[in-house]
Amino acid sequence: MAYDEELADRMRRVLKRRRSVSEKKMFGGLSFLVSGNMACGVLGKEIFVRVGPDAYETALAHPHAREMDFTGKPLRGMVYVSTKGIRSDADLKTWVERGVAHARSLPAK
Repeated sequence: MAYDEELADRMRRVLKRRRSVSEKKMFGGLSFLVSGNMACGVLGKEIFVRVGPDAYETALAHPHAREMDFTGKPLRGMVYVSTKGIRSDADLKTWVERGVAHARSLPAK
């Protein structure tokens, strides 16, 4: 599955001043890693965010978030966010920051 380059560029703009950010093609999309830990990414026209198990239920309570079930079963701690949930740059930034916060909470790889 290809990913939306324009959406990837929007995410890059949110992350541009962050240290230790890298990109890696994963899941048929593009993932952004912080200190080697996956934080978020683009898959098709949606994003996925690694929020971690503690913030998972809270993230799912948002209207445009749903379980990331890429493998056919939910990946606990990861959510998809539809295009409606990231229309504004502020909304996108909020989701990206959630992923960055979780990635920073983990030991660097």
